[in-house]
Amino acid sequence: MSAGAFCSTLQLNLHYVRPLRIGAGEVFAEGRVLHCGRTAATAEAYITDASGKLLAHGTTHCTVLRP
Repeated sequence: MSAGAFCSTLQLNLHYVRPLRIGAGEVFAEGRVLHCGRTAATAEAYITDASGKLLAHGTTHCTVLRP
């Protein structure tokens, strides 16, 4: 997005697949923008443990506000 632009969340969906336990080791988060248009954007993210098992995933739909 251009400088000065920002997003406001319209919808957020989270799915917890496995518990994240204290002392379980490193976790990794990866996110990507699926679409960023003039007025709306969507994105998704995944959280996995060190062995690659999925712990949680989510999606969001945002409104894009530009100066």
